[in-house]
Amino acid sequence: MKGHRKMNFIVLKAKWLKLFVLFFCVVVVLSFSLSSSEVLASVVFGIKRKIPIYCVENDNKEIAISFDAAWGSDKTEKILNILKDNDITATFFLVGMWVDKYPEMTKKIADYGCAIGTHSNTHADFVKLSKEQILLELNQSVDKIEKASGQKVALFRAPYGSYNNTTLDCAESLGLKTIQWDVDSLDWKGISSATICSNVISKVKSGSIILCHNNADHIVEALPSIISTLKARGFKFVKISDLILKENYKIDNTGKQIRV
Repeated sequence: MKGHRKMNFIVLKAKWLKLFVLFFCVVVVLSFSLSSSEVLASVVFGIKRKIPIYCVENDNKEIAISFDAAWGSDKTEKILNILKDNDITATFFLVGMWVDKYPEMTKKIADYGCAIGTHSNTHADFVKLSKEQILLELNQSVDKIEKASGQKVALFRAPYGSYNNTTLDCAESLGLKTIQWDVDSLDWKGISSATICSNVISKVKSGSIILCHNNADHIVEALPSIISTLKARGFKFVKISDLILKENYKIDNTGKQIRV
């Protein structure tokens, strides 16, 4: 009888150990994408994680191509010329420090008619920042962009695509829509123009947001083919600010903005 009780105790102890290990693993995984306080809140209290806009429900074959600018500007004017030659527009997400170095180019982007969003002030990982630090990053970058471009900033893209609820709450408090992407060109990896084209063209659908970088090695070579191929398939390039829904929408678990 004692042996039976001892065996039951060992089995029960093993079950609790497994549950503890599972709980620990969940916390560790979440910690890579959430701040420590949000890990605790999401696991213990079941607080829902917010999701930014990755793509948009769209029946008109409208898409948006975007360029993140954090370092270098050698290819930016060439990109603008390609956009002009093809009579399309785009969206640029600029880091405040980039604007400090290239205020004239910031103005050229705006003068062409592209939308400009903030990509932070120093390209910091926002998940590692406090609420106060995030607000400072956003306010400083918005001020710089608006001063250099004469354009009001309404869009935000988190550096590295790294965000948490605090990030989205801070952006929202400043009237900024947080924008991700559903099509990644992976141009920052230094891959060939043909691979960049394939990465984009194979994944685009109506309502897609395409991620590129203004100073990627082969983006200038890839861009004309991307544009001509997608145009031939009936896609229309618009600014993200014109693509996204402004009201009466929800965001599903994939990040798609859907009309309600």
